[in-house]
Amino acid sequence: MLNFLKEFEKKLEIKITCSQETEPLGTAGPLALARDKLIDDSGEPFFVLNSDVISEYPLKQMIEFHRGRGGEASIMVTKVDEPSKYGVVVMEETTGKVEKFVEKPKNFVGNKINAGIYLLNPSVLDRIELKPTSIEKEVFPEIAAENKLFAMVLPGFWMDIGQPKDYITGLRLYLDFLQKNSSSKLATGSNIIGNVLVHEGAKIGDGCLIGPDVAIGPGCVIEPGVRLSRCTVMRGVRIKKHACISSSIIGWHSTVGRWARVENMTILGEDVHVADEVYSNGAVVLPHKEIKSSIVNPEIVM
Repeated sequence: MLNFLKEFEKKLEIKITCSQETEPLGTAGPLALARDKLIDDSGEPFFVLNSDVISEYPLKQMIEFHRGRGGEASIMVTKVDEPSKYGVVVMEETTGKVEKFVEKPKNFVGNKINAGIYLLNPSVLDRIELKPTSIEKEVFPEIAAENKLFAMVLPGFWMDIGQPKDYITGLRLYLDFLQKNSSSKLATGSNIIGNVLVHEGAKIGDGCLIGPDVAIGPGCVIEPGVRLSRCTVMRGVRIKKHACISSSIIGWHSTVGRWARVENMTILGEDVHVADEVYSNGAVVLPHKEIKSSIVNPEIVM
């Protein structure tokens, strides 16, 4: 993680500071731990973003919304089809003022849920002790009770990508977004179906069929005759001739052998090697493993 962040420090020419928990502190405790890094003399609010979410990030609009409401905290909410699976935010439609939170409601109370994007005044930190604390269940309800919490409806797509199958859904939503807003970033050609993102450092052989909803990372080698759909192929992966991969995630520097078939939410960790002609149905393979025989039923390979 730290190496990954150093890479982006150079790329974006910014300073990235890490605050590391020695014990789990929930969703609010880490803010108390990082208090000295979050506040300065300006008194300006700061963003808190959940890292397992993919969405559009209209941060400038959120700053305008926050300043316009004069609250202590603003949260982004998103509309979902099945609110019973989430904590629902009950709010005034016109002002955005949050009235209450209802955790996994059995009866319909609304369809807007916490999107994991917050803008907080420094004073919010005075409400958080350095101990395991939930910002959603302890801090926000307290601010809402004082009529100081407001919610802005997130425009565009949103997906919690904490689970592999949701990651693949999030990839599809992101590629749809690119197609509508930055289509020049997507791959084109007779071998491409639908939305496909290919890093300029990847090599794709003749006779491949790629897509829909595929992302191929830097340094990847896709040999001739490969079929890819609904999958992510991470940095430095080699997919050998005539392999077929669908609805799966191929981890960094892994290899998939010739005529191998990998499908149904197979997840390969870093440096996993799948032998020629092997079939994988929903396997989750930990890093640095070699798969020499087929996995017919979903299982974890440790």
